[in-house]
Amino acid sequence: MSNNLIIESVERYIQLNAEDKRYFSGLLQPKTFKKRQFILAEGQVCKNSIFVISGCLRGFTVDENGFEHVLSFAPAGWWMADMYSLITQKPGNLNIEALEDTEVLLLSKAGQEKLYTAVQQFERFFRIITEKSLVAYQQRIIENLSLTAEERYHNFCKRYPTLINYLPKKQIASYIGVTAEFFSRMQHRLAKTSSAAAQGRF
Repeated sequence: MSNNLIIESVERYIQLNAEDKRYFSGLLQPKTFKKRQFILAEGQVCKNSIFVISGCLRGFTVDENGFEHVLSFAPAGWWMADMYSLITQKPGNLNIEALEDTEVLLLSKAGQEKLYTAVQQFERFFRIITEKSLVAYQQRIIENLSLTAEERYHNFCKRYPTLINYLPKKQIASYIGVTAEFFSRMQHRLAKTSSAAAQGRF
């Protein structure tokens, strides 16, 4: 499994020399998960930050009625973790599941702490990643409270352009907070409106 993708991801924010890259790579644990296999389950303590090399992960919770609520997706090149559990080392509420056969690199919390000492610029990198995660979480809350389903869908398309035609409709529906049936009707309506607009009929 190549580490090029994760190195490229890190170097968008900090510069690494050859020794830094070797040290960082030595802390990463490659792992493959089968489709529908859980990487983390509700009630477990999150011990790793997860970087996706190929495939896709979803993070979701399950309410008291057994309904799933998708909070985020992580396609190739994205990080995922239960941030609350990772930081506090207490049991979390997030489930992380592979949507298909997925290759990941795991960086343990202990490994992350070693990085901060050995390669100090990684503190800046993970601060940026954590800040971006918190901003995205806040935006999700605001969207769910104030936007229509169509607006939430448009934002999903902007956030995950590579997943629009890849994910099952029920997963996207869960992410934007509607039923699969409502989502299908909405998609059909949007397609008709787009077709009419392209033909100059309003």
